Amino acid sequence: MGTQRHLWQSTPKVVMLWEPPWMPAVLWDRVTLTCQGLGTTSATTWYKDGWHWGQQGHDCLTVTENGTYSCDRPGSGLSPPMRVLDGEGDWLVLQVPARPLLEGDRVTLRCRDRWNNLGHWVSFYHEEKHLVQLRNGTELTLFPLQLHHSGRYRCRGWLTDRQWVVSAPVTVTVHSENPTVSTPTPPHPATHSCSKMSADTKFFLSLKTHPVPWPDSNCPGKGGGSGASSGPL
Repeated sequence: MGTQRHLWQSTPKVVMLWEPPWMPAVLWDRVTLTCQGLGTTSATTWYKDGWHWGQQGHDCLTVTENGTYSCDRPGSGLSPPMRVLDGEGDWLVLQVPARPLLEGDRVTLRCRDRWNNLGHWVSFYHEEKHLVQLRNGTELTLFPLQLHHSGRYRCRGWLTDRQWVVSAPVTVTVHSENPTVSTPTPPHPATHSCSKMSADTKFFLSLKTHPVPWPDSNCPGKGGGSGASSGPL
């Protein structure tokens, strides 16, 4: 394989949304990516791990393989990269909202397993210090959010057929100032329609806790029939 070109810029004019908007993103959440920004929808091109991926001309893409994704529109540059994990081997995943976390916010961390067979007890840890143990609960709410809430979090739970398991750590960063960001309404997961955004729009994601239905034909998996190309950009 040849040398791959970096697929991101410091100030992108194209942004990528994903549903459901939680980090880390995992395949068993049925992740859908939406490319938004300047340029025409029909000129959208997708990349996976630095290589052409999928069908040009769709602004939505259903992720069917783990990897790092970006999208491009001519004259507007490339979106920031976004990684989707396969979730294999991770009995538990701790997820945080994929949006800027600000002082005073109400933020929910959720502990999940792909089979939804968590038992009665779930514990949360901050910098390896035990915070709380919940019975019949899988979510921890931090409110009001403070700077000292920044750091690495884990969760520990009882899976009915695997005993006690612990998630990989997830880093939470709390910001003291509201970033300059435009926050138009993201596409509804049932329709995956996309709205226009201005050229100075920065990267954003909004919180949504509802499960996402399988996308329709307007958001093809692996870009329909074209597949991945045989070479890089």
